[in-house]
Amino acid sequence: MYRTEQDSMGPVQVPAERSWGAQTQRSLTNFAIGRETMPEEIIRGMALVKLASAKANCRLGTLDEGRAEAIEAVCRQILAGGLQEEFPLKVWQTGSGTQTNMNLNEVIAHRANARAGEGLIHPNDHVNRSQSSNDTFPSAMRIAAAEAVTALLPEVSALEESFAGLERRWPELITLGRTHLQDAVPIRFAQMVSGWRVMLEQCRAQLKAALPGLCALPLGGTAVGTGLNAPEGFDRLSAALVAEETGLPFVTAENKFHALTSLDAFVFAHGAMKALAADLMKIANDLRWLASGPRGGIGEVRLPANEPGSSIMPGKVNPTQCEAVTMVAVQVMGNDATLGIAASQGNFQLNVFLPVSAYNFLQSARLLTDVLRSFRRNCVDGLEPVEETMALHLGRSLMNVTALSPVIGYDKAANVAKYAYEQDLTLAEAAQALGYMGLEEARAALDPGKMV
Repeated sequence: MYRTEQDSMGPVQVPAERSWGAQTQRSLTNFAIGRETMPEEIIRGMALVKLASAKANCRLGTLDEGRAEAIEAVCRQILAGGLQEEFPLKVWQTGSGTQTNMNLNEVIAHRANARAGEGLIHPNDHVNRSQSSNDTFPSAMRIAAAEAVTALLPEVSALEESFAGLERRWPELITLGRTHLQDAVPIRFAQMVSGWRVMLEQCRAQLKAALPGLCALPLGGTAVGTGLNAPEGFDRLSAALVAEETGLPFVTAENKFHALTSLDAFVFAHGAMKALAADLMKIANDLRWLASGPRGGIGEVRLPANEPGSSIMPGKVNPTQCEAVTMVAVQVMGNDATLGIAASQGNFQLNVFLPVSAYNFLQSARLLTDVLRSFRRNCVDGLEPVEETMALHLGRSLMNVTALSPVIGYDKAANVAKYAYEQDLTLAEAAQALGYMGLEEARAALDPGKMV
């Protein structure tokens, strides 16, 4: 069953049960590319843009109250999670997101008219009033990105706190430091964990620093930034209304010509996400190295055993949460490359790589949010040091000899390390055998607690 919809290019047959119109249907036909549909976060961002625009137009006298209220009612239905089946368009469409803008316009108009029982609302003349795809889609991107980063921040903080808990639980435990994958001087377990915690602290600060750029909306710039067909004050009022709806500090972009054509705020914010991904890669790799074994590896950390690790080797347990973290990390790094290239393509008054930029940015934020939660709950919160193994490795480390350098000099200390290795002696025994120090004097100097 179909109904006939009309646009400026002529009639189009649309499935009768659907609320979209001719332009959405044309997009489904013309852009049957891939399986990636426009992210829900963008649909939410567009609904906020349409809601704020209707209210602003009403207050400024360019849209009557009845139409504004009807548009708002449908937008709130979308924001509540309804009508998701009405937004089927692919990411791989026009680079400005025009089809998605019209998808929202058509669905909102159709549903609003159905509620009113008459055709009062036109998708372009009313739902899209004072707007252009060129300012609505990048505004929706910024709304979605700011909300996604805001949702990511608490998960970063939560993992920070998990690491802080490990520091508080084992404040005095000393382990073997390692550099170049080789034994190095002693370090407290809590000191090692503090390095991971501060990585997250720094990433959180960088993400927060990126939010102001994302919160500057180009809405009101319309087609090329001049604000053609938008009433005076629409830009400031619509941004204030978005801020009111979201609780985030959205403002109108001071320079719409910049805001329409540049994605620098997204590059900056995604750079902070890439930094987080890089640090998570390092943390996850550290943990799976430290947990390697349990008998043929380092084995100084015990990770939670969440599921069987092998379909053929009974009893095997793998660092699966660490592996998930590292896969997310490489995806985020790949997304960053895509976004950087897309951002470089802002030709003249518009960037036409917007949907792919939004898709990659939001995927990164979503993956990082989810994997931080999973990593914390299923790995870090249950992590425990294997104290006896740490003590064994620390006691056998040749690099503790570094503490003897100020006493006997670098060259003699090197001789002690070599002799101890060759003769399978402790460092103190080697220092005594070489005649450099007494046994008890050497043992006192080699106390790991004095080295951390």
